[in-house]
Amino acid sequence: MRKIYMDHSATTPVHPEVLDAMLPYYTDFFGNASSVHSFGRDARNGMEEAREKIADFIGAQSREIIFTSGGTESDNFAIEGAAYENIKKGKHIITSLIEHHAVLNTCKHLETHGFEVSYLTVDKYGLINLDELKNLIRDETILISIMHANNEVGTIEPLQEVGKIAKENGIIFHTDAVQSFGKIPINVDELGVDLLTASAHKLYGPKGVGVLYIRKGTKVEPLIRGGHHERNRRAGTENVPGIVGFGKAVEIASANMEEEGKRLWKLTEKLKNGLQERLDYVYVNSHPTNRLPGVINISFDYIEGESIILNLDMKGVAVSTGSACTSGSLEPSHVLTALGVCASTAQGAVRFSLGRSNTEEDIDFLIDEIPPIITRLRSMSPLYADKVRQEKS
Repeated sequence: MRKIYMDHSATTPVHPEVLDAMLPYYTDFFGNASSVHSFGRDARNGMEEAREKIADFIGAQSREIIFTSGGTESDNFAIEGAAYENIKKGKHIITSLIEHHAVLNTCKHLETHGFEVSYLTVDKYGLINLDELKNLIRDETILISIMHANNEVGTIEPLQEVGKIAKENGIIFHTDAVQSFGKIPINVDELGVDLLTASAHKLYGPKGVGVLYIRKGTKVEPLIRGGHHERNRRAGTENVPGIVGFGKAVEIASANMEEEGKRLWKLTEKLKNGLQERLDYVYVNSHPTNRLPGVINISFDYIEGESIILNLDMKGVAVSTGSACTSGSLEPSHVLTALGVCASTAQGAVRFSLGRSNTEEDIDFLIDEIPPIITRLRSMSPLYADKVRQEKS
């Protein structure tokens, strides 16, 4: 059976060149990067080279790059660390309703410890309102956390404007860039961010390694305590093979990002247009133009997204209903709910997230295979039957 993977926003396969770069650090250069002997120095050299690559990729200094276990830890580190380090200035945080749960649940945790969190609303595409942001700022506001691009619909937020607002008000600005990192250009100075989160496994690197960029001069309390690793900011023996792999993944992404972005954009547009031509009651939840290349969120009314996923899985196609971290939840997506999508339409949403392995032939296959699946599922839907009766009467 043909196998088509279209869930790259959940995770990506490790690039062969990334794996080749990592392997020597499991065997020949296996030393602890904190050790002073040659084995340790060899490991540290590989780690520091990766740190330089990642820093250069976002226009940062290498000393501003801290390695973590992944995006979730980095988000927790950024938000809790900034909150507790700056608690004397205030206890007010601003974020949005469509953030990843690594951000939302960290903010909810802080609310149980005396912090107040304001949640920005979004428009029908997931864009925040800058005037609302300005109105929410007060003297006690110490942190703004807005994701760069949404993981479910791909919409890209106006971070440059947010950065200017934060700077004008002396507020620390964090962005979760896990989905955008390696897909669109990022420059921390142009965006005006003080803290930035990224994860290797979203750009063909290994799982279990992430990054937190901390702008020089930004005060953040450590989340994990122990030894003097990562300039006393994140204790624990570094995952050297993973870090080296992250560096290699960034190197590859940097070389191919523009060309690959154009290719993926064409494929998602072809998929969207093909499905809308062949089916009624199909709605695109993603922004028409201001979204990540390769990501498109589509709702098929009157049926459950999970049913579509299972039927496509039997055809060898992997897609998702949204964030992998909320897979199995019966509740409508918090992102689509915030966009104003009604519950029934939100339940029928499917996220297609394309990557380097996907081809035009894959899109042709989906355009042929999805309509019969939708038609069959709708034939068993009482909601669809009611709709048809209403239209005939």
